[in-house]
Amino acid sequence: MRWDELFADLDAQVEARQIAERSAEIEDRTRYEFGQLTLVDRLRVAIGGQVRIRCAGGTTIAGRLDRVHPEWLLLIEATGREALVVGRAVRSVGGLGPWSAAAGVRSEVDARLGLRYALRTIARDRSAVRIQLRDGETLDGTLDRIGADFAELAEHPPGEFRRRAEVTGFVTVPFPAIVAVRRDG
Repeated sequence: MRWDELFADLDAQVEARQIAERSAEIEDRTRYEFGQLTLVDRLRVAIGGQVRIRCAGGTTIAGRLDRVHPEWLLLIEATGREALVVGRAVRSVGGLGPWSAAAGVRSEVDARLGLRYALRTIARDRSAVRIQLRDGETLDGTLDRIGADFAELAEHPPGEFRRRAEVTGFVTVPFPAIVAVRRDG
């Protein structure tokens, strides 16, 4: 009987050690996999949900997350206005759940839709926009042209169409200065 108890005790110790080793390995793998995630991976599963983006310059933009790209995020604010937020301007994101998308999964199409492409789309629409800058200043007008690393804005009063008589000036804005570009949806 004693031998049976001794062998049972040894078997239980071996099994407990194996369970502990497996548990430690799972924790290590989980930490490693989480360490491979990017912010875009975290945000992709939040598409359609409400988030709060705190940006450079103290700007906070809240709304429904509509699209995610490594260079920009598109939110639909409660007013229906679209806000294209520059990825480099994001300081924190609130409202995310516990889930993440698989690390590094991105379509070929997404790879080509950088910030220049998104801004060119807005410029092509000739929509009136409000550009939020990193220093907190805002510019109102219509995006005229998009260069490799800058945007040209025809300034005019908010809510007005770009008409020659309404244009008060032109300003060139380097991409790094831009926090968000808002337009009515």
